[in-house]
Amino acid sequence: MNDLVTQLQWLDDKQPEMLNLVKQLCNQNSGTKNLPGIAAVRQQLLAAFESLGGQTELLQTDPHTMVDDSGTTIGDPLEQAIHIVKRPDAKRKVMLCIHMDTVYASDHPFQECVMLDNGHLNGPGVADAKGGLVVMLYALKMLEQSPLADKIGWEVLMNPDEEIGSPGSKRIIEARAPHCDFGMLFEPSLPDGTLVSWRKGTGNFAFVVRGKAAHSGREFEKGRNAIVALSRLLDHIDQLNVNPDVTFNAGRISGGGPLNMVPDLAIGRVNVRAKTRAQMDQATESLERLTAAINGLDGISVEMSGGFTSPPKVLCEKAAAIQTRIESCGEALGIPVSWRGTGGACDGNKFAAAGLPNIDTLGPQGGNIHSSNEYLIVESLVPRAKLAALILLDYAASEN
Repeated sequence: MNDLVTQLQWLDDKQPEMLNLVKQLCNQNSGTKNLPGIAAVRQQLLAAFESLGGQTELLQTDPHTMVDDSGTTIGDPLEQAIHIVKRPDAKRKVMLCIHMDTVYASDHPFQECVMLDNGHLNGPGVADAKGGLVVMLYALKMLEQSPLADKIGWEVLMNPDEEIGSPGSKRIIEARAPHCDFGMLFEPSLPDGTLVSWRKGTGNFAFVVRGKAAHSGREFEKGRNAIVALSRLLDHIDQLNVNPDVTFNAGRISGGGPLNMVPDLAIGRVNVRAKTRAQMDQATESLERLTAAINGLDGISVEMSGGFTSPPKVLCEKAAAIQTRIESCGEALGIPVSWRGTGGACDGNKFAAAGLPNIDTLGPQGGNIHSSNEYLIVESLVPRAKLAALILLDYAASEN
């Protein structure tokens, strides 16, 4: 292992250029639905990864199917994913993945990077996950100049839609997962460097409630209030929150119109998290049961759509073996490695469900993600690139 660590010295002076690339990527907005912005970031990444010499292709994603505020199911287009393969016929092969998109729309006020007094970088996506894109790139740069490079093949997938649950790239993930031995995903680690071991599953559900419109003064009794029916449904759903392992969050409602009209349409959206597949199935059944009860009210109809987009990611035997390998690599580098579970979901859930064991928080340290206070610990860029590179080198050099 010491011989491998010595090879990593090439990364020692790479922090300035890594930081510059993070800033470049983050100063270009790439909110999931900002297709021109993601296309611009994609071009930057294609240029940055070109030196690796892999076979590059752009993969078309599926549309994002959702219920709009009129209760109509629509399909929004999503940008293409980047897929790069190097040494596809190698006996050993690793999948590396992280997303290009952020949660910050093109009209969000948070658009540019700023260096903070404590040496951290504040900016949209600095940790989640453009910092991860840069860590992944430099780990592969390190691998490709090693004499061990020919002993291992790799695939890179950079998708455009993880922040909305990867609805468009789910098919691609499922198709590529069987081609590799394990996965390395570059979501940010926790601020203290802790890595994620297991994740809850997540699902989004929409409830379209239809009633009957009427004049609220002249013929109030003839109306059937969709907003009231939806409120009852959401209250019943909220009462399902009795186990912290399973959570139901009523996140958005829409509907109604003039105040002198009994509303005939209301739409509610609920996010559900579950730790096990059994809990996931039970949660879905509970929502179906509550929907049926409201559907039975006079003059009210409810249509439930959606479901779990990411099954729970459990710590399987193969994933535990990868964790042990990473702990050994961390020890060799003097980087403490610890683990914890989380309620958050990512593409690691989908790869695991498709049969590919993976570790999904190999990106840089950072925090306050999904807020205007998001920050990257700049000093973590090189150590995290070294850790990822050593994982690859150690696997290339190993007998198993």
